[in-house]
Amino acid sequence: MASEILPGSFFNKTRNRRKSLLSFEARICIENLLRVLQLKLPNLGFSYLELFSMQPIQVPSHGFAQSRILRLHFASSRRNISYRTKIFTVMLQERASTVKDDSKMKIPHVLTVAGSDSGAGAGIQADLKTCAARGVYCSTVITAVTAQNTVGVQGVNIVPEDFVARQLESVFSDMHVDVVKTGMLPSIGIVKVLHHSLKEFPVQALVVDPVMVSTSGDVLAGPSILDSFREELLPIADIVTPNLKEASALLGGVQLESVAAMRAAAKSIHDMGPRSVLVKGGDLPSSLDAVDIFFDGVNFFELRSSRIKSRNTHGTGCTLASCIAAELAKGSSMLSAVKVAKRYVETALDYSKDIAIGNGFQGPFDHLLKLKSDIHNSFRQQAFNPENLFLYAVTDSGMNKKWGRSITDAVKAAIEGGATIVQLREKDSETQDFLEAAKACVQVCHSHGVPLLINDRIDVALACDADGVHVGQSDMPARVARRLLGPEKIIGVSCKTPEQAQKAWIDGADYIGSGGVFPTNTKANNLTIGLDGLKTVCLASKLPVVAIGGINASNARRVMEISVPNLKGVAVVSALFDRECVLTETKKMHGDLRQAASMA
Repeated sequence: MASEILPGSFFNKTRNRRKSLLSFEARICIENLLRVLQLKLPNLGFSYLELFSMQPIQVPSHGFAQSRILRLHFASSRRNISYRTKIFTVMLQERASTVKDDSKMKIPHVLTVAGSDSGAGAGIQADLKTCAARGVYCSTVITAVTAQNTVGVQGVNIVPEDFVARQLESVFSDMHVDVVKTGMLPSIGIVKVLHHSLKEFPVQALVVDPVMVSTSGDVLAGPSILDSFREELLPIADIVTPNLKEASALLGGVQLESVAAMRAAAKSIHDMGPRSVLVKGGDLPSSLDAVDIFFDGVNFFELRSSRIKSRNTHGTGCTLASCIAAELAKGSSMLSAVKVAKRYVETALDYSKDIAIGNGFQGPFDHLLKLKSDIHNSFRQQAFNPENLFLYAVTDSGMNKKWGRSITDAVKAAIEGGATIVQLREKDSETQDFLEAAKACVQVCHSHGVPLLINDRIDVALACDADGVHVGQSDMPARVARRLLGPEKIIGVSCKTPEQAQKAWIDGADYIGSGGVFPTNTKANNLTIGLDGLKTVCLASKLPVVAIGGINASNARRVMEISVPNLKGVAVVSALFDRECVLTETKKMHGDLRQAASMA
């Protein structure tokens, strides 16, 4: 099956990009639809004569190949280049690819063309961090190397134009770039080089952040660049994102001091050619809110949020534009991408408002929301130590209520009695109550150097910065939990069989909990495996094992006496927490285990 693209059809009739009948959203919809049609044809089904005849061009329904061909049609209609030659080139490339290529995962890809910031708050560095945070691959072309910090810009070294061109060629000739985002373009020649590359290698979208004046007020591109921006980049941009100073410069010095002026500016800049405009009003003195104006050529959208008071605002413009680019690369509509980007910047600013990096008046912020994770904790998690599984205390909300004590008090008593690791298993607690209790328990555990895990709830573990999670066979898979939690967190998996133990190891777990060894009242319909089943799983497991299920003072020694090297301890619930004094019971259990271990 093949689709027809007529040489004179609406795909390339108009030369004015802004007035194209197909919106950015429509192009995305068409491309996503075509990518679903993964018809694995043995060849591309065209001839050289067909390509250069006056007949309709036969474009194979070949999934991604077709989407690339259509994209070239869209691009060529805007840039007045020979679309037939481009189609022929791409078809030859696609003919050379194998069916195996169709099965490869398509990774969203942003190319940022910008300057390097030695302080790492803005520029290329901000773009890389933003794309990483948003789950998008980011390649880079560096246009200038700056010497800057939180005080200001001390120097700028512009990269030669021919080397910028070489970087662009290296990326475009090898990788499939979805979206290009521009930042600091410090010379007319570099703007022209980029414009030429985009004609040769059309992309899905172009996001232009017209970096001329930084948020801190430093001039990064002179007025001579303005005409080049207006003539070369704005007419081919899908969105341009000036701050108030940059919008004023693009409009010849018009002062923007109100929301009404921002609307007028967005309209005037849109008349220069871009499909949409976002005028950022973070520095608008007359507004108590942080207000941005988005204009898509038809409608205005006033995007408001509370103003965040912080010194750490260096790189907000770069971050916003690169986040828009990342969302577009993932297939979002333009307005949706802008809204997500604004929310992302707000979240990062709020998270970072009390961090201190550098001595200047404007510091960077934390794009990954990670820097404060351990700031208030005296305990810093080391690599997982299997010996911590020795006396594994598992809390129970029902038992704590029965004995009239808080989760925090129960955990503190267990630790003081000798528990070496704690798991919060609070099935009946409301999420908010559980989270607050978990945060308090993290403080208690870390003050004693004891790891704290959360049962099942990845969201709570992330929110309270616990040391890890323990999941069951019907819970989130360990490999998914690992992706969410990161490489440093502890992940345990409940396993009853050697096959489950093997899978836990493959999925990246740190340990397994094997059982129930004995019948238990804490888990309904729990199949017991006995001591023989426990030993079988231990011998098959490549991971350290903690025995779970029905373990108490009367049978804990028998468990440890099976003498398997990777059996590191026992997990206990009722024998500790369904007792009047958690401290006393934990001390007794710890002593019994020590005695059993010494005799093994």
